[in-house]
Amino acid sequence: MVKLHTNYGVITLELDSEKTPVTVENFLRYVDSGHYDNTLFHRVIDGFMIQGGGYTAGLKEKPTLAPIQNEAAQGLKNEAYTIAMARTSDPHSATSQFFINVASNHFLNHTNTSAQGYGYCVFGKVVEGQEVVDTIKKVKTGNYAGHQDVPLEDVVIEKAEKI
Repeated sequence: MVKLHTNYGVITLELDSEKTPVTVENFLRYVDSGHYDNTLFHRVIDGFMIQGGGYTAGLKEKPTLAPIQNEAAQGLKNEAYTIAMARTSDPHSATSQFFINVASNHFLNHTNTSAQGYGYCVFGKVVEGQEVVDTIKKVKTGNYAGHQDVPLEDVVIEKAEKI
Protein backbone atom coordinates (compact mmCIF):
# COMPACT_ATOMS: atom_id res chain seq x y z
CA MET A 1 0.00 0.00 0.00
CA VAL A 2 1.18 3.52 -0.81
CA LYS A 3 -0.30 6.89 0.10
CA LEU A 4 0.12 9.79 -2.29
CA HIS A 5 -0.32 13.00 -0.31
CA THR A 6 -1.37 15.66 -2.81
CA ASN A 7 -2.35 19.30 -2.48
CA TYR A 8 -5.90 18.03 -3.25
CA GLY A 9 -5.96 15.26 -0.63
CA VAL A 10 -4.68 11.72 -0.09
CA ILE A 11 -4.86 8.89 -2.65
CA THR A 12 -4.26 5.40 -1.22
CA LEU A 13 -3.01 2.72 -3.60
CA GLU A 14 -3.10 -1.04 -3.21
CA LEU A 15 -0.33 -2.59 -5.33
CA ASP A 16 -0.43 -6.06 -6.90
CA SER A 17 3.05 -7.47 -6.34
CA GLU A 18 1.83 -10.99 -7.11
CA LYS A 19 0.89 -10.29 -10.74
CA THR A 20 3.34 -7.43 -11.39
CA PRO A 21 6.38 -7.93 -9.14
CA VAL A 22 8.91 -6.05 -11.31
CA THR A 23 6.62 -3.04 -11.70
CA VAL A 24 5.70 -2.86 -8.01
CA GLU A 25 9.34 -3.19 -6.97
CA ASN A 26 10.27 -0.38 -9.39
CA PHE A 27 7.47 1.88 -8.11
CA LEU A 28 8.42 1.23 -4.48
CA ARG A 29 12.08 2.05 -5.20
CA TYR A 30 10.92 5.49 -6.36
CA VAL A 31 8.65 5.85 -3.32
CA ASP A 32 11.42 4.81 -0.90
CA SER A 33 13.97 7.17 -2.48
CA GLY A 34 11.63 10.19 -2.18
CA HIS A 35 11.57 10.57 -5.98
CA TYR A 36 7.83 11.29 -6.08
CA ASP A 37 7.92 13.93 -3.33
CA ASN A 38 7.08 17.36 -4.78
CA THR A 39 6.40 16.03 -8.26
CA LEU A 40 3.39 17.00 -10.36
CA PHE A 41 0.41 15.40 -11.94
CA HIS A 42 1.60 17.10 -15.13
CA ARG A 43 -0.93 15.68 -17.61
CA VAL A 44 -4.65 15.59 -16.84
CA ILE A 45 -7.32 14.48 -19.31
CA ASP A 46 -10.84 14.08 -17.90
CA GLY A 47 -12.42 10.93 -19.29
CA PHE A 48 -8.97 9.33 -19.69
CA MET A 49 -6.30 9.62 -16.97
CA ILE A 50 -4.12 11.76 -14.68
CA GLN A 51 -0.36 11.29 -15.14
CA GLY A 52 2.51 12.08 -12.81
CA GLY A 53 5.80 11.02 -11.31
CA GLY A 54 8.35 12.61 -13.60
CA TYR A 55 8.33 16.39 -13.28
CA THR A 56 8.69 19.07 -10.62
CA ALA A 57 7.31 22.61 -10.76
CA GLY A 58 8.01 24.35 -14.05
CA LEU A 59 8.00 20.94 -15.76
CA LYS A 60 11.57 20.19 -14.79
CA GLU A 61 12.18 16.52 -15.58
CA LYS A 62 13.65 14.36 -12.81
CA PRO A 63 16.36 11.77 -13.47
CA THR A 64 15.16 8.16 -13.45
CA LEU A 65 16.38 4.62 -12.99
CA ALA A 66 16.72 2.25 -15.96
CA PRO A 67 13.52 1.25 -17.79
CA ILE A 68 11.74 -1.93 -16.70
CA GLN A 69 10.19 -4.91 -18.47
CA ASN A 70 6.51 -4.36 -19.31
CA GLU A 71 4.28 -6.77 -17.34
CA ALA A 72 1.01 -5.80 -19.06
CA ALA A 73 0.54 -9.42 -20.20
CA GLN A 74 -0.19 -10.42 -16.59
CA GLY A 75 -3.88 -9.71 -17.09
CA LEU A 76 -4.69 -6.63 -15.01
CA LYS A 77 -6.97 -4.30 -16.97
CA ASN A 78 -6.95 -0.51 -17.38
CA GLU A 79 -10.20 0.11 -15.50
CA ALA A 80 -11.26 3.30 -13.72
CA TYR A 81 -9.16 3.99 -10.61
CA THR A 82 -6.36 1.58 -11.55
CA ILE A 83 -2.74 2.76 -11.62
CA ALA A 84 -0.52 1.90 -14.59
CA MET A 85 2.97 2.71 -15.82
CA ALA A 86 3.43 5.40 -18.44
CA ARG A 87 5.90 4.68 -21.23
CA THR A 88 7.03 5.79 -24.67
CA SER A 89 6.21 3.91 -27.89
CA ASP A 90 8.76 1.30 -26.75
CA PRO A 91 6.71 -1.20 -24.67
CA HIS A 92 9.63 -1.71 -22.26
CA SER A 93 10.45 1.95 -21.55
CA ALA A 94 8.59 2.65 -18.28
CA THR A 95 10.65 4.35 -15.58
CA SER A 96 9.05 6.60 -12.92
CA GLN A 97 5.96 8.04 -14.59
CA PHE A 98 2.58 6.49 -13.88
CA PHE A 99 -1.05 7.31 -14.49
CA ILE A 100 -4.33 6.73 -12.74
CA ASN A 101 -7.12 5.77 -15.13
CA VAL A 102 -10.22 7.90 -14.59
CA ALA A 103 -12.26 5.76 -17.01
CA SER A 104 -12.11 2.21 -18.34
CA ASN A 105 -9.43 2.48 -21.02
CA HIS A 106 -9.59 -0.97 -22.58
CA PHE A 107 -7.60 0.20 -25.62
CA LEU A 108 -4.56 0.35 -23.28
CA ASN A 109 -4.81 -3.33 -22.33
CA HIS A 110 -2.36 -5.98 -23.51
CA THR A 111 -3.60 -7.86 -26.59
CA ASN A 112 -0.36 -9.29 -28.03
CA THR A 113 3.42 -8.86 -27.91
CA SER A 114 3.69 -6.47 -30.86
CA ALA A 115 4.69 -2.85 -30.21
CA GLN A 116 1.06 -1.80 -30.85
CA GLY A 117 -0.54 -4.56 -28.77
CA TYR A 118 1.71 -4.74 -25.74
CA GLY A 119 -0.38 -2.38 -23.66
CA TYR A 120 0.23 -0.42 -20.47
CA CYS A 121 0.95 -2.31 -17.25
CA VAL A 122 -1.64 -1.91 -14.51
CA PHE A 123 -0.02 -2.64 -11.14
CA GLY A 124 -2.59 -1.57 -8.57
CA LYS A 125 -5.72 0.39 -7.80
CA VAL A 126 -6.97 3.34 -5.80
CA VAL A 127 -8.64 1.98 -2.66
CA GLU A 128 -9.19 5.34 -0.90
CA GLY A 129 -9.27 8.83 -2.31
CA GLN A 130 -11.30 8.26 -5.47
CA GLU A 131 -12.91 11.65 -4.76
CA VAL A 132 -9.42 13.22 -4.86
CA VAL A 133 -8.82 11.65 -8.29
CA ASP A 134 -12.26 12.91 -9.39
CA THR A 135 -11.36 16.45 -8.29
CA ILE A 136 -7.97 16.38 -10.02
CA LYS A 137 -9.44 15.12 -13.32
CA LYS A 138 -11.61 18.27 -13.46
CA VAL A 139 -8.81 20.88 -13.12
CA LYS A 140 -8.37 23.39 -15.92
CA THR A 141 -5.52 22.55 -18.28
CA GLY A 142 -3.62 24.16 -21.11
CA ASN A 143 -0.33 24.03 -22.99
CA TYR A 144 2.99 24.70 -21.27
CA ALA A 145 6.59 24.32 -22.46
CA GLY A 146 5.62 22.09 -25.38
CA HIS A 147 3.33 19.89 -23.28
CA GLN A 148 -0.44 19.58 -23.65
CA ASP A 149 -3.10 18.98 -20.97
CA VAL A 150 -0.97 20.58 -18.23
CA PRO A 151 -2.91 21.79 -15.16
CA LEU A 152 -2.96 25.60 -15.09
CA GLU A 153 -2.38 25.42 -11.33
CA ASP A 154 0.11 22.84 -10.07
CA VAL A 155 -1.31 19.54 -8.83
CA VAL A 156 1.46 18.38 -6.50
CA ILE A 157 2.31 14.99 -5.05
CA GLU A 158 3.71 16.43 -1.85
CA LYS A 159 4.83 13.06 -0.47
CA ALA A 160 4.58 9.37 -1.37
CA GLU A 161 4.90 6.85 1.45
CA LYS A 162 4.51 3.13 2.05
CA ILE A 163 1.93 2.20 4.68
